[in-house]
Amino acid sequence: MKIKRSILIPVLLLVYLAVMSVMGWKKYATGDMSATEYFGVIALTLAAIVLLYFNLKRRERMRAERLADIERNQKKNNIK
Repeated sequence: MKIKRSILIPVLLLVYLAVMSVMGWKKYATGDMSATEYFGVIALTLAAIVLLYFNLKRRERMRAERLADIERNQKKNNIK
């Protein structure tokens, strides 16, 4: 079974975000970074990942519809 791109890329980005959040926690804990900045960056990144997921799902759906149309047209042409 092949993992869909719309799942794989966001999951990899979520893992990357988790690692970066853990690495940045030290700066937040020592006070070098404000809570607004730390959690704001995390929230914006999560929002971007969610938007990317829905965009990739839409592209996959459009591709599947296009391939189905191509197959349907080929069957029509072969019958006639």
